[in-house]
Amino acid sequence: MSEAVKGSEAAQEPIDVVAEVSNLMDPQASSQLLDSAMELLMYYGPKVLAAIAIFFIGKIVANWVKRIVTKVMTKGNVDPLIIGFTSSIAYMAMMVFVVVATLGQIGIQTTSFIAVLGAAGLAIGLALQGSLANFAAGFLLIIFRPFREGDFIEAAGVTGKVDLIQIFTTTLKTPDNKIIIIPNAKLGSDNIINYSAQKTRRVDMVVGVSYDADLKEVRNILEDIVSKDERILKDPEHLIAVGELADNSVNFFVRVWVESSDYWSVFYDANETVKLRLDEAGIGIPYPQRDVHLYEHKAA
Repeated sequence: MSEAVKGSEAAQEPIDVVAEVSNLMDPQASSQLLDSAMELLMYYGPKVLAAIAIFFIGKIVANWVKRIVTKVMTKGNVDPLIIGFTSSIAYMAMMVFVVVATLGQIGIQTTSFIAVLGAAGLAIGLALQGSLANFAAGFLLIIFRPFREGDFIEAAGVTGKVDLIQIFTTTLKTPDNKIIIIPNAKLGSDNIINYSAQKTRRVDMVVGVSYDADLKEVRNILEDIVSKDERILKDPEHLIAVGELADNSVNFFVRVWVESSDYWSVFYDANETVKLRLDEAGIGIPYPQRDVHLYEHKAA
């Protein structure tokens, strides 16, 4: 019992601060501490300096790569949205490499760090699979430009004028002023018909006349209509030919070339003019007819 009391009293004795400070001020202890600090400095000093140099030089190189990417893409007339995105991705990729190299130089194990980044990237990719598909398709649409804003296109089962191209969606405006928003992934996986890609388009018409009509007269009328319309181009040359001997009519194929902006006006005006000129010449345009025969059955 007495020994336990003595032990507790000894444990409760206050620390002699003066003695401890004296021990630290001891020349031999100070020399050992200084030697340890010098060893650490000699071991880690060059690594820290090299890591700092790697970081700052790497940052300079990353900025240089970013400027090069921006300059090259600007000369290629790439969309500013793609230029900004690509240059930022290039800069961030370079900085990730620089940070990993800096940590490795200090002596920090970067294997687990890279594994965590990879796992996080995989999880984010799986969670945003649909959005990433739209993003990738939008990125390709902006780079390869199958259509531009203002073009009249048919894609993903709809038709309209391209109003806005964004990184995730594309907005079309229909002729009756409806807005259609299409995910870019759907555009990227479907056929795209661009009616505005070329400066000229061909107007195709089929003119049917009766079998007893004078074909030479019909041809002359069609030639006169084509020659008097100044919107119809002389080159490429137009085509007027008997294209089909149908069940009820002789069909003339009329193929003329116009500016893309004049396509619909020429199409509508030509159809109306053909009908009026054929009526003036007394040439009939046949249409399907059905004969109904009625039979009377008398009751016995």
